[in-house]
Amino acid sequence: MNQIQDWKNDISSIPFGPLGVIAMAGCEEMGAKINGWLEKWHLQTEDKDADFYTTTGKGHSSFLINTQCPRFGTGEGKGVIKETVRGYDIYILVDVCAHNVTYKMYGQTVPMSPDNHFQDLKRIINAIGGKAKRITVIMPMLYESRQHRRNSRESLDCAMALLELNNMGVDNIITFDAHDPRVANSIPLGGFESVMPTYQMLKALLKNVKDLSIDKDHLMFVSPDEGAMQRNIYYASVLSLDLGMSYKRRDYSRIEGGRNPIVAHEYLGASVENKDVIIVDDMISSGESMIELAKELKARGAARIIAMATFGFFTNGIEEFSRAFEEGMIYRVITTNGAYLRPELKAAPWYIEADISKYISYLIATLNHDRSIHELLSPLKRIQTLVANYREEQTRSGIRLV
Repeated sequence: MNQIQDWKNDISSIPFGPLGVIAMAGCEEMGAKINGWLEKWHLQTEDKDADFYTTTGKGHSSFLINTQCPRFGTGEGKGVIKETVRGYDIYILVDVCAHNVTYKMYGQTVPMSPDNHFQDLKRIINAIGGKAKRITVIMPMLYESRQHRRNSRESLDCAMALLELNNMGVDNIITFDAHDPRVANSIPLGGFESVMPTYQMLKALLKNVKDLSIDKDHLMFVSPDEGAMQRNIYYASVLSLDLGMSYKRRDYSRIEGGRNPIVAHEYLGASVENKDVIIVDDMISSGESMIELAKELKARGAARIIAMATFGFFTNGIEEFSRAFEEGMIYRVITTNGAYLRPELKAAPWYIEADISKYISYLIATLNHDRSIHELLSPLKRIQTLVANYREEQTRSGIRLV
Protein backbone atom coordinates (compact mmCIF):
# COMPACT_ATOMS: atom_id res chain seq x y z
CA MET A 1 0.00 0.00 0.00
CA ASN A 2 2.99 2.31 0.62
CA GLN A 3 3.89 2.10 -3.05
CA ILE A 4 0.42 3.31 -4.02
CA GLN A 5 0.72 6.20 -1.58
CA ASP A 6 4.12 7.07 -3.06
CA TRP A 7 2.54 6.97 -6.52
CA LYS A 8 -0.16 9.42 -5.41
CA ASN A 9 2.55 11.84 -4.31
CA ASP A 10 4.60 11.42 -7.50
CA ILE A 11 3.49 14.09 -9.98
CA SER A 12 5.24 12.28 -12.86
CA SER A 13 2.83 9.32 -12.46
CA ILE A 14 -0.44 11.24 -12.33
CA PRO A 15 -3.01 9.67 -14.73
CA PHE A 16 -3.60 11.45 -18.01
CA GLY A 17 -7.21 11.84 -16.91
CA PRO A 18 -10.02 9.92 -15.18
CA LEU A 19 -10.31 6.56 -16.94
CA GLY A 20 -13.45 5.71 -18.89
CA VAL A 21 -14.17 2.60 -20.96
CA ILE A 22 -16.91 2.50 -23.59
CA ALA A 23 -17.92 -1.00 -24.69
CA MET A 24 -19.76 -0.82 -27.99
CA ALA A 25 -22.56 -3.26 -28.85
CA GLY A 26 -21.11 -6.75 -29.06
CA CYS A 27 -18.31 -5.95 -26.59
CA GLU A 28 -20.36 -6.09 -23.41
CA GLU A 29 -18.72 -9.29 -22.14
CA MET A 30 -15.21 -8.05 -22.92
CA GLY A 31 -16.02 -4.68 -21.36
CA ALA A 32 -17.27 -6.32 -18.16
CA LYS A 33 -14.08 -8.39 -17.86
CA ILE A 34 -11.86 -5.36 -18.40
CA ASN A 35 -13.87 -3.32 -15.93
CA GLY A 36 -13.44 -6.15 -13.43
CA TRP A 37 -9.66 -6.06 -13.73
CA LEU A 38 -9.50 -2.27 -13.51
CA GLU A 39 -11.74 -2.27 -10.42
CA LYS A 40 -9.60 -4.98 -8.82
CA TRP A 41 -6.45 -2.92 -9.33
CA HIS A 42 -8.27 0.20 -8.10
CA LEU A 43 -9.27 -1.53 -4.87
CA GLN A 44 -6.22 -3.76 -4.45
CA THR A 45 -3.90 -3.58 -1.46
CA GLU A 46 -0.92 -5.50 -2.88
CA ASP A 47 2.09 -3.54 -4.08
CA LYS A 48 2.74 -5.91 -6.99
CA ASP A 49 -0.14 -4.38 -8.98
CA ALA A 50 0.43 -0.77 -7.90
CA ASP A 51 1.57 0.27 -11.38
CA PHE A 52 -1.94 -0.51 -12.66
CA TYR A 53 -3.78 1.53 -10.04
CA THR A 54 -6.35 3.66 -11.90
CA THR A 55 -9.21 5.90 -10.89
CA THR A 56 -12.70 6.58 -12.19
CA GLY A 57 -14.26 10.00 -12.56
CA LYS A 58 -15.84 11.75 -9.60
CA GLY A 59 -19.00 10.01 -8.49
CA HIS A 60 -18.43 6.97 -10.74
CA SER A 61 -18.23 3.52 -9.19
CA SER A 62 -17.47 1.82 -12.51
CA PHE A 63 -15.00 2.48 -15.30
CA LEU A 64 -17.69 1.69 -17.89
CA ILE A 65 -19.40 4.69 -19.51
CA ASN A 66 -23.10 4.28 -20.30
CA THR A 67 -23.72 4.77 -24.04
CA GLN A 68 -26.32 3.71 -26.58
CA CYS A 69 -26.77 3.70 -30.37
CA PRO A 70 -30.56 3.52 -30.86
CA ARG A 71 -32.11 3.09 -34.31
CA PHE A 72 -35.08 4.65 -36.01
CA GLY A 73 -37.55 2.47 -37.90
CA THR A 74 -35.78 3.19 -41.18
CA GLY A 75 -32.49 1.82 -39.84
CA GLU A 76 -30.94 5.23 -39.27
CA GLY A 77 -29.18 5.63 -35.96
CA LYS A 78 -27.56 8.01 -33.52
CA GLY A 79 -25.00 7.83 -30.73
CA VAL A 80 -25.93 8.82 -27.18
CA ILE A 81 -23.63 9.20 -24.14
CA LYS A 82 -25.62 9.17 -20.91
CA GLU A 83 -23.00 10.56 -18.52
CA THR A 84 -20.25 13.13 -18.63
CA VAL A 85 -16.92 12.34 -20.25
CA ARG A 86 -15.43 15.83 -19.98
CA GLY A 87 -11.71 15.60 -19.25
CA TYR A 88 -11.74 11.78 -19.40
CA ASP A 89 -9.14 9.48 -20.92
CA ILE A 90 -11.57 7.42 -23.02
CA TYR A 91 -10.98 3.91 -24.38
CA ILE A 92 -13.58 2.63 -26.84
CA LEU A 93 -13.87 -1.14 -27.40
CA VAL A 94 -15.40 -2.19 -30.70
CA ASP A 95 -15.83 -5.56 -32.39
CA VAL A 96 -16.69 -4.87 -36.02
CA CYS A 97 -17.39 -8.58 -36.61
CA ALA A 98 -20.05 -9.01 -33.89
CA HIS A 99 -22.76 -10.22 -36.25
CA ASN A 100 -24.83 -11.43 -33.29
CA VAL A 101 -25.92 -7.81 -32.68
CA THR A 102 -29.11 -6.96 -34.55
CA TYR A 103 -31.46 -4.02 -35.07
CA LYS A 104 -34.91 -3.43 -36.55
CA MET A 105 -35.31 -1.88 -40.00
CA TYR A 106 -38.78 -1.64 -41.55
CA GLY A 107 -39.91 -4.34 -39.13
CA GLN A 108 -37.17 -6.77 -40.16
CA THR A 109 -34.39 -8.00 -37.90
CA VAL A 110 -31.06 -7.10 -39.48
CA PRO A 111 -27.64 -8.34 -38.26
CA MET A 112 -24.98 -5.68 -37.75
CA SER A 113 -22.33 -5.68 -40.47
CA PRO A 114 -18.76 -4.38 -40.02
CA ASP A 115 -19.92 -1.18 -41.75
CA ASN A 116 -22.72 -0.76 -39.18
CA HIS A 117 -20.35 -1.22 -36.25
CA PHE A 118 -17.85 1.24 -37.69
CA GLN A 119 -20.60 3.81 -38.26
CA ASP A 120 -21.76 3.41 -34.65
CA LEU A 121 -18.17 3.91 -33.47
CA LYS A 122 -18.06 7.22 -35.33
CA ARG A 123 -21.43 8.19 -33.83
CA ILE A 124 -20.09 7.73 -30.29
CA ILE A 125 -16.92 9.68 -31.09
CA ASN A 126 -19.16 12.40 -32.53
CA ALA A 127 -21.32 12.36 -29.38
CA ILE A 128 -18.21 12.88 -27.23
CA GLY A 129 -17.96 16.18 -29.08
CA GLY A 130 -14.34 16.91 -28.27
CA LYS A 131 -15.02 16.97 -24.50
CA ALA A 132 -12.77 14.00 -23.69
CA LYS A 133 -9.13 14.69 -22.96
CA ARG A 134 -7.99 11.80 -25.15
CA ILE A 135 -9.68 9.05 -27.19
CA THR A 136 -8.17 5.64 -27.85
CA VAL A 137 -9.99 3.10 -30.02
CA ILE A 138 -9.31 -0.55 -29.23
CA MET A 139 -10.42 -2.55 -32.26
CA PRO A 140 -9.02 -6.10 -31.96
CA MET A 141 -10.08 -7.01 -35.50
CA LEU A 142 -9.11 -4.00 -37.59
CA TYR A 143 -11.98 -2.79 -39.76
CA GLU A 144 -11.51 -3.70 -43.45
CA SER A 145 -7.95 -4.87 -42.70
CA ARG A 146 -8.03 -7.42 -45.53
CA GLN A 147 -8.56 -4.56 -47.98
CA HIS A 148 -5.24 -3.02 -47.02
CA ARG A 149 -3.69 -2.39 -50.42
CA ARG A 150 -4.77 -1.44 -53.92
CA ASN A 151 -4.64 -3.88 -56.81
CA SER A 152 -5.88 -2.30 -60.02
CA ARG A 153 -8.97 -0.07 -59.59
CA GLU A 154 -9.94 -0.82 -55.98
CA SER A 155 -10.87 1.12 -52.88
CA LEU A 156 -8.48 1.48 -49.95
CA ASP A 157 -11.05 0.88 -47.23
CA CYS A 158 -8.78 0.26 -44.24
CA ALA A 159 -6.58 3.27 -44.94
CA MET A 160 -9.65 5.48 -45.39
CA ALA A 161 -11.14 4.24 -42.09
CA LEU A 162 -7.95 4.99 -40.16
CA LEU A 163 -7.68 8.40 -41.76
CA GLU A 164 -11.32 9.15 -40.89
CA LEU A 165 -10.81 8.19 -37.21
CA ASN A 166 -7.65 10.26 -37.06
CA ASN A 167 -9.46 13.29 -38.49
CA MET A 168 -12.27 12.86 -35.94
CA GLY A 169 -9.82 13.34 -33.08
CA VAL A 170 -8.90 9.76 -32.18
CA ASP A 171 -5.40 9.89 -30.70
CA ASN A 172 -4.51 6.20 -30.67
CA ILE A 173 -5.74 3.06 -32.41
CA ILE A 174 -4.89 -0.34 -30.93
CA THR A 175 -5.54 -3.48 -32.90
CA PHE A 176 -4.46 -7.11 -32.67
CA ASP A 177 -2.41 -8.89 -35.31
CA ALA A 178 -3.22 -6.52 -38.17
CA HIS A 179 -3.39 -8.28 -41.53
CA ASP A 180 -0.72 -5.85 -42.72
CA PRO A 181 0.62 -3.41 -40.07
CA ARG A 182 1.96 -1.18 -42.85
CA VAL A 183 -1.55 0.22 -43.22
CA ALA A 184 -0.46 2.55 -40.38
CA ASN A 185 1.33 4.53 -43.10
CA SER A 186 -2.06 6.09 -43.88
CA ILE A 187 -1.91 8.01 -40.56
CA PRO A 188 1.81 8.78 -40.10
CA LEU A 189 1.14 11.35 -37.34
CA GLY A 190 -1.40 9.22 -35.48
CA GLY A 191 -0.86 6.56 -32.83
CA PHE A 192 -1.21 2.99 -34.13
CA GLU A 193 -0.27 -0.27 -32.42
CA SER A 194 -0.68 -3.77 -33.83
CA VAL A 195 -0.46 -6.00 -30.75
CA MET A 196 0.43 -9.69 -31.03
CA PRO A 197 -1.35 -12.06 -28.59
CA THR A 198 1.54 -14.54 -28.77
CA TYR A 199 1.83 -15.14 -25.04
CA GLN A 200 -1.93 -15.48 -24.55
CA MET A 201 -2.15 -18.05 -27.38
CA LEU A 202 0.72 -20.14 -26.03
CA LYS A 203 -0.67 -19.91 -22.50
CA ALA A 204 -4.02 -21.26 -23.70
CA LEU A 205 -2.27 -24.05 -25.63
CA LEU A 206 -0.06 -25.20 -22.76
CA LYS A 207 -2.88 -24.96 -20.24
CA ASN A 208 -5.09 -27.29 -22.27
CA VAL A 209 -2.63 -29.65 -23.98
CA LYS A 210 -0.41 -31.17 -21.31
CA ASP A 211 1.57 -33.74 -23.32
CA LEU A 212 3.47 -31.65 -25.87
CA SER A 213 7.19 -32.25 -26.22
CA ILE A 214 8.62 -28.83 -27.03
CA ASP A 215 11.69 -29.87 -29.00
CA LYS A 216 12.70 -30.17 -32.65
CA ASP A 217 12.16 -33.93 -32.77
CA HIS A 218 8.52 -33.82 -31.74
CA LEU A 219 7.07 -30.38 -32.55
CA MET A 220 7.32 -27.82 -35.35
CA PHE A 221 5.49 -24.85 -36.83
CA VAL A 222 4.15 -24.60 -40.37
CA SER A 223 3.13 -21.30 -41.96
CA PRO A 224 -0.07 -21.68 -44.03
CA ASP A 225 1.24 -19.18 -46.61
CA GLU A 226 3.95 -16.60 -47.21
CA GLY A 227 1.84 -13.85 -45.59
CA ALA A 228 1.86 -15.62 -42.22
CA MET A 229 5.59 -16.38 -42.20
CA GLN A 230 6.54 -13.60 -39.78
CA ARG A 231 4.09 -14.86 -37.16
CA ASN A 232 5.33 -18.45 -37.43
CA ILE A 233 8.98 -17.38 -37.49
CA TYR A 234 8.51 -15.66 -34.13
CA TYR A 235 6.84 -18.68 -32.52
CA ALA A 236 9.45 -21.08 -33.91
CA SER A 237 12.31 -18.80 -32.84
CA VAL A 238 11.24 -18.25 -29.24
CA LEU A 239 10.61 -21.99 -28.80
CA SER A 240 13.73 -23.05 -30.78
CA LEU A 241 11.72 -25.23 -33.18
CA ASP A 242 11.86 -25.93 -36.92
CA LEU A 243 9.66 -24.08 -39.38
CA GLY A 244 7.99 -25.16 -42.62
CA MET A 245 5.79 -23.30 -45.09
CA SER A 246 2.85 -24.17 -47.27
CA TYR A 247 2.53 -22.33 -50.55
CA LYS A 248 -0.99 -21.78 -51.85
CA ARG A 249 -1.18 -22.35 -55.61
CA ARG A 250 -4.15 -20.35 -56.90
CA ASP A 251 -6.15 -20.25 -60.12
CA TYR A 252 -5.84 -16.61 -61.19
CA SER A 253 -8.11 -17.10 -64.19
CA ARG A 254 -11.28 -17.05 -62.07
CA ILE A 255 -12.71 -15.57 -58.86
CA GLU A 256 -14.86 -17.41 -56.32
CA GLY A 257 -16.17 -15.79 -53.15
CA GLY A 258 -14.25 -12.61 -53.92
CA ARG A 259 -10.85 -14.30 -54.31
CA ASN A 260 -8.88 -16.60 -56.60
CA PRO A 261 -9.57 -20.23 -55.57
CA ILE A 262 -6.76 -22.39 -54.16
CA VAL A 263 -5.77 -25.22 -56.48
CA ALA A 264 -3.25 -26.98 -54.23
CA HIS A 265 -0.98 -26.58 -51.20
CA GLU A 266 2.73 -27.04 -51.86
CA TYR A 267 4.81 -27.79 -48.76
CA LEU A 268 8.37 -26.55 -48.23
CA GLY A 269 10.46 -27.49 -45.20
CA ALA A 270 11.67 -30.27 -42.93
CA SER A 271 9.82 -33.55 -42.57
CA VAL A 272 6.66 -33.45 -40.45
CA GLU A 273 6.54 -37.22 -40.01
CA ASN A 274 5.55 -38.27 -36.47
CA LYS A 275 5.68 -34.65 -35.29
CA ASP A 276 2.95 -32.51 -33.76
CA VAL A 277 2.43 -29.52 -36.06
CA ILE A 278 1.16 -26.05 -35.10
CA ILE A 279 -0.24 -23.83 -37.86
CA VAL A 280 -0.43 -20.12 -37.02
CA ASP A 281 -2.41 -17.52 -38.99
CA ASP A 282 -4.06 -14.19 -38.28
CA MET A 283 -7.61 -15.43 -38.89
CA ILE A 284 -9.76 -18.39 -39.79
CA SER A 285 -12.47 -17.17 -42.15
CA SER A 286 -14.23 -20.13 -43.74
CA GLY A 287 -11.36 -22.40 -42.65
CA GLU A 288 -11.28 -24.39 -45.87
CA SER A 289 -7.61 -23.71 -46.59
CA MET A 290 -6.67 -24.62 -43.00
CA ILE A 291 -8.38 -27.99 -43.29
CA GLU A 292 -6.83 -28.65 -46.71
CA LEU A 293 -3.40 -27.91 -45.29
CA ALA A 294 -4.07 -30.24 -42.36
CA LYS A 295 -4.98 -33.02 -44.81
CA GLU A 296 -1.75 -32.42 -46.74
CA LEU A 297 0.35 -32.55 -43.56
CA LYS A 298 -1.45 -35.68 -42.38
CA ALA A 299 -0.68 -37.32 -45.71
CA ARG A 300 2.98 -36.56 -45.01
CA GLY A 301 2.81 -38.40 -41.70
CA ALA A 302 2.20 -35.57 -39.22
CA ALA A 303 0.91 -36.57 -35.78
CA ARG A 304 -1.46 -33.99 -34.26
CA ILE A 305 -2.42 -30.78 -36.08
CA ILE A 306 -3.11 -27.72 -33.92
CA ALA A 307 -4.42 -24.56 -35.61
CA MET A 308 -3.89 -21.20 -33.90
CA ALA A 309 -5.40 -17.97 -35.23
CA THR A 310 -5.95 -14.60 -33.59
CA PHE A 311 -9.52 -14.47 -34.90
CA GLY A 312 -11.93 -17.32 -35.58
CA PHE A 313 -14.86 -16.27 -37.74
CA PHE A 314 -15.93 -19.66 -39.17
CA THR A 315 -18.10 -17.91 -41.73
CA ASN A 316 -19.39 -21.23 -43.10
CA GLY A 317 -20.10 -22.66 -39.65
CA ILE A 318 -18.10 -25.18 -37.64
CA GLU A 319 -19.39 -28.40 -39.21
CA GLU A 320 -16.33 -28.93 -41.42
CA PHE A 321 -13.98 -28.50 -38.47
CA SER A 322 -16.04 -30.88 -36.35
CA ARG A 323 -15.83 -33.43 -39.15
CA ALA A 324 -12.08 -32.87 -39.47
CA PHE A 325 -11.74 -33.38 -35.71
CA GLU A 326 -13.71 -36.63 -35.83
CA GLU A 327 -11.56 -37.86 -38.72
CA GLY A 328 -8.36 -37.02 -36.84
CA MET A 329 -7.29 -34.25 -39.22
CA ILE A 330 -7.51 -31.43 -36.67
CA TYR A 331 -6.66 -31.95 -33.00
CA ARG A 332 -7.30 -28.49 -31.52
CA VAL A 333 -8.14 -24.96 -32.72
CA ILE A 334 -7.17 -21.92 -30.64
CA THR A 335 -8.40 -18.36 -31.22
CA THR A 336 -8.72 -15.28 -29.05
CA ASN A 337 -11.98 -13.74 -27.88
CA GLY A 338 -11.09 -10.50 -29.68
CA ALA A 339 -13.96 -11.12 -32.11
CA TYR A 340 -17.41 -12.63 -31.55
CA LEU A 341 -17.35 -16.36 -30.87
CA ARG A 342 -20.39 -18.44 -31.74
CA PRO A 343 -21.85 -20.40 -28.77
CA GLU A 344 -21.53 -23.67 -30.68
CA LEU A 345 -17.86 -22.92 -31.33
CA LYS A 346 -17.12 -22.30 -27.65
CA ALA A 347 -18.86 -25.60 -26.81
CA ALA A 348 -16.94 -27.64 -29.42
CA PRO A 349 -14.59 -30.28 -27.90
CA TRP A 350 -11.76 -29.25 -30.22
CA TYR A 351 -11.92 -25.51 -29.49
CA ILE A 352 -9.76 -23.55 -27.01
CA GLU A 353 -10.36 -19.87 -26.22
CA ALA A 354 -7.43 -17.56 -25.49
CA ASP A 355 -8.74 -14.72 -23.32
CA ILE A 356 -7.12 -11.33 -24.06
CA SER A 357 -9.24 -9.24 -21.67
CA LYS A 358 -6.54 -9.03 -18.99
CA TYR A 359 -3.95 -8.11 -21.62
CA ILE A 360 -6.16 -5.27 -22.86
CA SER A 361 -6.67 -4.17 -19.24
CA TYR A 362 -2.90 -3.98 -18.76
CA LEU A 363 -2.59 -1.88 -21.93
CA ILE A 364 -5.36 0.51 -20.82
CA ALA A 365 -4.02 0.96 -17.28
CA THR A 366 -0.47 1.52 -18.55
CA LEU A 367 -1.47 4.01 -21.25
CA ASN A 368 -3.69 5.87 -18.78
CA HIS A 369 -0.48 6.83 -16.95
CA ASP A 370 1.38 7.57 -20.19
CA ARG A 371 3.88 4.84 -19.42
CA SER A 372 5.73 2.82 -22.03
CA ILE A 373 3.99 -0.38 -23.18
CA HIS A 374 7.22 -1.88 -24.52
CA GLU A 375 7.31 -4.62 -21.88
CA LEU A 376 3.72 -5.55 -22.67
CA LEU A 377 4.46 -5.76 -26.39
CA SER A 378 7.59 -7.91 -25.90
CA PRO A 379 6.51 -11.19 -24.24
CA LEU A 380 9.80 -13.12 -24.68
CA LYS A 381 10.61 -13.38 -20.95
CA ARG A 382 7.04 -14.33 -20.08
CA ILE A 383 7.04 -17.04 -22.78
CA GLN A 384 10.34 -18.46 -21.52
CA THR A 385 8.95 -18.60 -17.98
CA LEU A 386 5.73 -20.17 -19.23
CA VAL A 387 7.58 -22.94 -21.10
CA ALA A 388 9.93 -23.59 -18.18
CA ASN A 389 6.97 -23.97 -15.81
CA TYR A 390 5.24 -26.25 -18.33
CA ARG A 391 8.25 -28.57 -18.50
CA GLU A 392 8.55 -28.64 -14.71
CA GLU A 393 4.88 -29.56 -14.43
CA GLN A 394 5.36 -32.37 -16.96
CA THR A 395 8.29 -33.71 -14.98
CA ARG A 396 6.34 -33.62 -11.70
CA SER A 397 3.34 -35.29 -13.33
CA GLY A 398 5.40 -37.89 -15.15
CA ILE A 399 3.74 -37.16 -18.50
CA ARG A 400 6.66 -35.51 -20.26
CA LEU A 401 7.43 -37.48 -23.42
CA VAL A 402 11.18 -36.92 -23.56
